[in-house]
Amino acid sequence: MEPLQWLTAILCAFLIGIAKTGVPGVAILGTTLMAAVMPAKASTGFVLPLLIIGDIYAVIYYRRNAVWKHLLPLFPWAILGVLIGYLLMDKVTDAQLRPIIGAIVLVVLALNQLKSLKQGDDLAVPDHWSFAAAAGLAAGTTTMMANAAGPIMAIYLLAMRLPKTEFIGTGAWYFLFVNLIKVPFSYDLGLITTHSLGLNAILIPVVVIGAVLGVYLLRVIPERVFKNLVVVFAAVAAIKLFF
Repeated sequence: MEPLQWLTAILCAFLIGIAKTGVPGVAILGTTLMAAVMPAKASTGFVLPLLIIGDIYAVIYYRRNAVWKHLLPLFPWAILGVLIGYLLMDKVTDAQLRPIIGAIVLVVLALNQLKSLKQGDDLAVPDHWSFAAAAGLAAGTTTMMANAAGPIMAIYLLAMRLPKTEFIGTGAWYFLFVNLIKVPFSYDLGLITTHSLGLNAILIPVVVIGAVLGVYLLRVIPERVFKNLVVVFAAVAAIKLFF
């Protein structure tokens, strides 16, 4: 890679580490820059192993903080979503899909914020199976096609009203599961190669450094600020899907 690409890759890896353990959504800044310095599809394959490294660190550190009753219902629908996304890759372009996803996420975020303002602490946690099914299916499909599961999962985890450590721990297990499932499909599509994996290996320490910093940031960020940051970065990610 060229020097500018290397600098961008280092920044991207660092932000992925922070996002996985401390400030969900901040990785959108790095992945956006990565897509600007290399072809968009190639960048998704390049970033995926870095995301998995961050997921592994987050799972190890927050393994006891996952809320499995909110997590397990997502898995079968996420698998189905990844399969659907893989099958649709040649029929629906991400350019067609991304603005639709962005619009849905922004509408749901706005509705969720309005409900929170009106009901405050009395806001009910969705417990019908259809909510987990819709979130798992949407996140699985969009992560395969457009790497856009982040804001969808943010909506789901915010709706579960999880404290910040449980938010991170639950999300860590989900993303590790889904990202590992994506690997063979991404390899089949030519998005992951032995060359790209070699470059990823060089960046592993950068992801880990970011993840260590993320753990510290999560400790010092107040609960309300954390949730506001999640909403802001989810909205930024959704807006990015329009461009």
